[in-house]
This record gives sequence, structure tokens and C-alpha cells, in this order.
Amino acid sequence: MHKLLSLALGLLTVSAIAQKTTFTHQDSLKGSITPERAWWDVSHYDLKVDVDPGKQFISGTNTITYKVIDPYQKIQIDLQEPMKLLSAIQDGKELVVKKDGAAHFISLKAKQKKNAVNKLEVKFEGKPVVGKRLPWDGGWTWQEDNNGKTFAANANQGIGSSIWWPNKDIPYDEVEGLDFYITVPKGLMGVGNGKIIDSTSIKDKTTFHWAVENPINNYGVSADIADYAHFSETYEGEKGSLDLNFYVLKKNLKKAKEQFKQVPKMLEAFEHWFGPYPFYEDGYKLVEVPYLGMEHQSNVTYGNAYGNGYLGRDLSGSGWGLKFDYIIIHESGHEWFANNITNKDVADMWIHESFTTYSENLFVDYFYGKEASSDYVIGMRNAIRNDRPIIGTYGVDHEGSGDMYFKGANILHTLRQLIEDDEKWREILRGLNKEFYHQTVTTAQVENYISKKSGIDLTEFWNQYLRTTMIPELEYTINGTTLKFRYADIVEGFDMPIQIMVNQEKIWIYPAANWNTKSFDEPISEFEIDRNFYIESEELD
Repeated sequence: MHKLLSLALGLLTVSAIAQKTTFTHQDSLKGSITPERAWWDVSHYDLKVDVDPGKQFISGTNTITYKVIDPYQKIQIDLQEPMKLLSAIQDGKELVVKKDGAAHFISLKAKQKKNAVNKLEVKFEGKPVVGKRLPWDGGWTWQEDNNGKTFAANANQGIGSSIWWPNKDIPYDEVEGLDFYITVPKGLMGVGNGKIIDSTSIKDKTTFHWAVENPINNYGVSADIADYAHFSETYEGEKGSLDLNFYVLKKNLKKAKEQFKQVPKMLEAFEHWFGPYPFYEDGYKLVEVPYLGMEHQSNVTYGNAYGNGYLGRDLSGSGWGLKFDYIIIHESGHEWFANNITNKDVADMWIHESFTTYSENLFVDYFYGKEASSDYVIGMRNAIRNDRPIIGTYGVDHEGSGDMYFKGANILHTLRQLIEDDEKWREILRGLNKEFYHQTVTTAQVENYISKKSGIDLTEFWNQYLRTTMIPELEYTINGTTLKFRYADIVEGFDMPIQIMVNQEKIWIYPAANWNTKSFDEPISEFEIDRNFYIESEELD
């Protein structure tokens, strides 16, 4: 594995299932819209979790509010072992539950009527999976701070949020709102998503009530537990005043107040490029956790040791990656791409990771200029493996290649060159976040939107870069005043124009599968391909 990529995998969280070439019945239950999922739309979770750090044990209830789309009498709720679903209750009546792996099929007694809004309460408990390498593998981590107090959190992208709480664990149906109650031993704080409503203490426990007003993806639900220090400020952004809250270990308070000054800079750059922060009602939080970090919605988790780069390293090798804190910028970029715009199927996770990795490049662009941003994103090409396409297999919870990060960013950087109008490109990025505001989407929707707004037929472009591992190779020969050129390793119909420099003059050429020629007034003494296009090249004899 390439050294750079192995470093970057801390943020990739590519699950083992992403490497599969064959799939099981359980993969289908997890990744497909089964009949027991299709008939209802989840609208609210009332999630109550009692956490016992000493026993690494969780118990609680989730009251699920849903709307009946097409009446059916069986519902699928997901909860992974070793967690146990103890009971399911509707209208005060306990229901029959049949378990098939993580899928729990609950037979409903009350007749489900079209457009009715119903509630289902499920009780659960158990010792959730302990992640050995969070955030790569998913689960909980139980640590202690320097005073011997609990420092615990969860991350579950890839493996699924049902690793610790019961829900409709598939991304196409986001819950519209969440009330999240975290009960912890007195002296600790439980930080969740959205804004804090109140905290109440009874005997030796404290319950923290958090409320999320906006749609939220399941893997974005996060509980972070520690003896936190808290500070806050307000950011005046495109939609008015945005509450910023920060929760860190007390020993790190001074360092955090300095390092987290990058948050307003992040918001300034990303609101410029992508439009308003998508969750003003829920605020923005940055919360220290005992792992590297994750894009939990309105509760971005942080563990980058209060330094710039990725644990002090520049993944691009350009030097520009040491100008900012990778976790603050990358994970916050996900608020727009992953949390605002969410893939319907994890096969399309490139929508999350390609745009967010590219957001790092745009952050550099905003503060350090276009050449610096090109240095940064092009430097990432050294880590691209081209092992398999960056779109996965649909319906079986299968992610595409980890190349969705660095290759994906370079695909978007190339697209910016094709559009050749930075203001139009910015309008497209902002338009995506407006058109698909708080929605789940498919690759086709994103492809079609960009093609329409750019005025360019990008069909073969997307097919080439998203669905194959081939990188277009420009083959060329130079003979006096004549340049002869064509593409190799391309899908049928691929004819992306590129810019070249000939004798210090920048021009466009239009390669395709067949040979083409272009003549110049003077012999070609200097020839260079614009580095901003993600292609390979070879001069033939």
C-alpha cells in the first residue's frame, strides 16, 4: 500500500465489505430497500441512551415516528450483535420480532393506514462492539483522560449506526429530526448532535438532552463522553448568526482556543464556495474524542493532536497541507457533502468523499491562491491506486475504491478546467447544495445537474473516471511544425479537450480515439500538457 494512502486511510473508513466481490443475504438485507423498509418513511427518532462506562454497557429506547407510504404489516429495524433488541411496542402492545442477522422483522398488530403517522418503541441493551482502530473499523472506544475520568465516543461510518442503536439503517431515508438523550455518570458530560436543550441530574447520573431540527443521516449520530471544558463564539455568516461550540479535555483548553481559530476561516471559505452552512438551526460543534475524527453532523469530532496537517503530515506532499488542520477542514467540509447532500446508496459514497477532499483544495485556493491549490490537489495523485472503480455495487452496502478521495478530488479539479469559468464553477457547487438541500441523492442526479449547469455533455467523462480504472493517456508525436495526438485507455466516445502549451502559447486540443493533427507556424520547440488535467501522456517515436 502506498505510504500516503496508508496515512490517509484514517479518514477513509473503508470497511471490509468494500473489498468484496461476492455478496451475501445479509449484505442485501443491510444495503437494499427491502419490502419491510420501502413502505414507511421515518420522520423522528426519540433516542434515549444510558451509558455505563465502567461496564462498557449501553441500554435505552428508541421511539420511532414514521409515516405510512404504502400500507404493510411488517417493519424492518436494524441492530447488530452483540447488541440485543429486547422488545418492540406499539399502542402499548408488545409485538412479535423475528431476527435475521442484524435485521429485526417486527409484525405490527395495528392496521397500517396510508398517510398515517405512527410510533414504534424499541428497547435495547448490550456491550457494543469496541472499535480497535477508530474511525477505520467502527464501534465504541472507551478511554480515560489524564485524571482517570472516562473519555469515550463512537464512530460507525461503513459498519452502520445499528452497531449500537436500533434504527432504519440505510442512507436513502434520513430521519427529519432527532431528540437525543445521553445519560452518563455525574461529573461527565454527554455531547450529542444539534443544540443542547437541558441537563437533569438524578442521584448519581446526569441526562443531557440534545435536539436536531434538520434531517440527519444515521452514521452522523454521535455520543461523546468526557469531563469536557466548553467554550463558544458566534460566527456571522450568510444566514445570520451561527452558534459555534467547542468541547475539549480540560488539559487541552488553551491549545484548543488557539487551534480552533481555524473554524471561522473554514466557514468563510466554504460558505463562499458551497453556500450557507447547512445547519444554522442546529449550530456547529467541534468535539475532542479519543480517535482521529469524523463528520458527525453538527458534532464534528476531533483528534488531530492540535496541530496542522494530518497528524503533522502533509498528505499532498506539496507543503500546503501544513497550512491548515486537516481534520477541522476535511471533516467540516462534510457538513455540505455527506450531511447536507447524502448518498442514497453507499455505492455512491464518492459524492461524500470526492467533493470533501476537493474542499481542502478550495480552502487552499481561497486563502493561498489558485496555483497553491493546484499544487495541493495534484500532489495527491501519488496516492491513487486505480485498483477498482470509485462507484461500488448497489443494493449490498458496498463502497467503491478508496480512490474516491484523491482521485475524486482530481476528477473535480479537472472538471473545473473544462468549465473554464471559475464563477460558473462556484455557482455549480453552490447550486448543488441548494438544489439538493437536506436530500439524499444518486450519482445520476449529481452527474446530470453538473452537465446541465455547465452546458457540457459529460456522459463519457463520468463513465471514464467514475466507472473504470483507466486514466486517459494522451499519445502524441512531434514532427517539425506538426503535432499528432490521440487518446488511449478510454471508454467509447471519450473526447475530453485539454490545454497544452506550445512554444509558450496556451491552446486547446481535442483528442479522441482516432489520430488527429494540428499544425503550427513554427517548429515545435516547447511542448507541455497542462498539469491540471488528470491524464497520463506518452510521446511515441
